[in-house]
Amino acid sequence: MVSEFPDAPEAETAALALKILVAGGFGVGKTTLVGAVSEIRPLRTEELLSEAGQFVDDTDGVDQKVTTTVAMDFGRITIRSGLSLYLFGTPGQDRFWFLWDELAQGALGAVVLADTRRLEDCFPAVDYFEHRHIPFVVAVNCFTGARAYDADDVAHALDLDRGTPVVLCDARDRDSGKEVLIRLVEYAGRMHTARLLDSVS
Repeated sequence: MVSEFPDAPEAETAALALKILVAGGFGVGKTTLVGAVSEIRPLRTEELLSEAGQFVDDTDGVDQKVTTTVAMDFGRITIRSGLSLYLFGTPGQDRFWFLWDELAQGALGAVVLADTRRLEDCFPAVDYFEHRHIPFVVAVNCFTGARAYDADDVAHALDLDRGTPVVLCDARDRDSGKEVLIRLVEYAGRMHTARLLDSVS
């Protein structure tokens, strides 16, 4: 097809933007991951932890945490020419879950961050995406001092559906976070293609 504007640079052609959620328990590193990989200054909606929330925010194991996301984090990363990801970090506490349905609309897939010191905290996110048939990967954030487990051990402990990817990562590291996102896009692409083929067969 001949371009109507032959001198227009290739970069000006239509690009694909995909919506990705970053979810997980309280203090697992969602804000850190979005901030590490985002090529723009990330939008954050963090507030200081208060005395009023000390009975509902379990800070056991994350004693140094002094802020929490109350709405969402937002960032953007270009995976390759013509493909960008819009990242939406979800709040981790139960009392903010009413926001999840809004954030999940139109999402290609999700990253569920996990901390092996508090692995049970990611069960609600895993259940949420499984029940809504939203493709997701589990990314184990390898905190300093945490006991190391391999991907198969984590998949077994979380009783994940067969084939759900589990990857080890450092949420502070841009390259590590980018690899997690690439893995998710590849997996979600395969899942959506399979569903499309099933629907027409």
